[in-house]
Amino acid sequence: MNPGCFKAYDIRGRVPEELNEGLCRRVGRAFVAERGARTVLVGRDVRLESPSLAWALIEGLTSRGADVIDIGICGTEEVYFGTCHRQADGGIMVTASHNPRGYNGMKLVGRSATPISADSGLFAIRDRAFGADLAPATRIGAVSADADKAAYIRHLLTCIDPVALRPLKVVADPGNGCAGP
Repeated sequence: MNPGCFKAYDIRGRVPEELNEGLCRRVGRAFVAERGARTVLVGRDVRLESPSLAWALIEGLTSRGADVIDIGICGTEEVYFGTCHRQADGGIMVTASHNPRGYNGMKLVGRSATPISADSGLFAIRDRAFGADLAPATRIGAVSADADKAAYIRHLLTCIDPVALRPLKVVADPGNGCAGP
């Protein structure tokens, strides 16, 4: 585990040297302790290690008493939308974004999907994660899996006027990203 993987706007590092399941658990516990979060939405990208890192994060969040809504494979914007839509206390996306294979990370937001960066609490979460061990809460949080994208799709459709669109022929290549599912 390496505190250097906490950047100005997110957490990123090589897996497992800098970022691993142990750090993800500690980030989960620290997030709840620092933010007082009761409900946290968690999503992940399609990198091979993302499921195990997300599950470790969820274990950390629930061990401190937070309930988790696991939305599964998604784009980062879905975590932001879901955090607002479900009025969660925070959201965490497990992703290394544009970084190459071998890297992973996390993007954190608070209520109303307000970004958590170095100047708004990310380093306080880092300090808790690397500080004294955070004891479990008296209540273990619950996990609910909810990958239903209907509300997100309805929201996206409010951004366009489908009547104004002319008929289109669309070719899509989702590549190796989460756009496929």
